[in-house]
Amino acid sequence: MTMRYFAFLRAINVGGHTVKMANLVQYFQEIGFSDVHTFIASGNVIFSTSAEDVSRLERDIEDMLVLNLGYEVKVFIRSTEEFSGILRYQPFHAEEIANAGAINVGFLTSPLSFAEQEKLQALTTEADYFHCMEREFYWLCKTGQSQSEFSLKL
Repeated sequence: MTMRYFAFLRAINVGGHTVKMANLVQYFQEIGFSDVHTFIASGNVIFSTSAEDVSRLERDIEDMLVLNLGYEVKVFIRSTEEFSGILRYQPFHAEEIANAGAINVGFLTSPLSFAEQEKLQALTTEADYFHCMEREFYWLCKTGQSQSEFSLKL
């Protein structure tokens, strides 16, 4: 059975690196994925495969990217169902969202421990709010990201 996945490639086009999306599509096709598409120049890739072991897929894609790009890129994969759940999940109130400067979703390889969640919550300021759910964390920034204390710590 063919599954549809979303691959989120962390910081693929930063630090002086620029990857053409056409090349990225080709790299994914060369390791056997089909129906491959990229979303703008973000490094987000949508693809199909019969493979179901997500951890293995992440490792295979990371290995392929090192081979083709010459540098490491962290990969986070979500199934169509998981991605739909992320889009539906509403950790913040509608009024907060309407007034936000930015809302971001951060992808994790595994859920944060309670201690890790507490560390993230300790970064909360008047401008930055956080929420954890499964393998994602949600960041609502009331100001623009460039003015955020959290963004500066990244």
